[in-house]
Amino acid sequence: MAKPRVAQVSLQDTPFYHCVSRTVRRAFLCGVDEVSGRTFEHRRQWLEKRLLFLTQAFAIDITAYAVMSNHVHVVLRIDAETAMNWRDIDVVNQWHKLFKGTPLTQRFANGEVVKAYEIDTLNERVAEYRRRLIDISWFMRALSEPIARQANKEDNCTGRFWEGRFKSQALLDEAAVLACMTYVDLNPIRANMATTPETSKHTSIRRRIDAAKQGAQPKRLLPFVGNDRKQLPKGLLFEVKDYITLVDDMGRILRDDKGGAIAESTANILNKLNISLENWLKITEEFKYLFTGPVGSLEDLTRYCKHLGMQRRAHLKSCQHWSS
Repeated sequence: MAKPRVAQVSLQDTPFYHCVSRTVRRAFLCGVDEVSGRTFEHRRQWLEKRLLFLTQAFAIDITAYAVMSNHVHVVLRIDAETAMNWRDIDVVNQWHKLFKGTPLTQRFANGEVVKAYEIDTLNERVAEYRRRLIDISWFMRALSEPIARQANKEDNCTGRFWEGRFKSQALLDEAAVLACMTYVDLNPIRANMATTPETSKHTSIRRRIDAAKQGAQPKRLLPFVGNDRKQLPKGLLFEVKDYITLVDDMGRILRDDKGGAIAESTANILNKLNISLENWLKITEEFKYLFTGPVGSLEDLTRYCKHLGMQRRAHLKSCQHWSS
């Protein structure tokens, strides 16, 4: 039996999680239906726009995403510290960006008087909203439900648009995060939907490349903050230009018509992660087959399982391969 999402999240071990949601029908509902010839390509834009909007409401950052023809990948970072520091009014306002709330929270947000007997109810509601705003299940729900309603309205039909459950896996160390991000960003190239990262539509890597051309980083993605994060603790290790080069190198290797040489910055990243090029290629190309559960070193996996009360270390073989 599949584990509930709450049983797979351990913030004391990692804030990073890889989520995948698939459409329930095989008609390429977010791409081109080769049978009918009808295109649904515009729905990929719906998904991308919604994804980026959600970062304005949740205390959850996006590190990577790829909107494919019939599924979407997203790598998330839960920012519990920010959520805990929000004032009660901030929590309610953030929630109201997504949902109507209750008459009581609406009155509170509008600055109206909250009566003494309503204070406990309001506090309970604020606490509930605060928990939900760092909950990846609520994030994925806020992503999928509006898209499903919009697509069904366009198709003039009812029924499921997405599979009942999205898949989630914990990324327990920096190497796991970087490998998963690279895998996600290379999805369109692997699927022959694009030839280079900069031509990969509806992906985080294209957004990072476009921003880098302007000497900036995308506002709605968790930034890279360099190798020294003392001044900027909220961000990803390494320089953004090095990550872009890393993804480009891996993309060229995946293509039959490109050579396998890698840039010095890519070699430096792999050396820092203590992973050979051969292993890195296998990991980033076959990530979903090698790792169906939490990803990280054996030490990290052991700690993660202990904190979640698991009697045995799940997916031990995969992580042994990772650590080798």
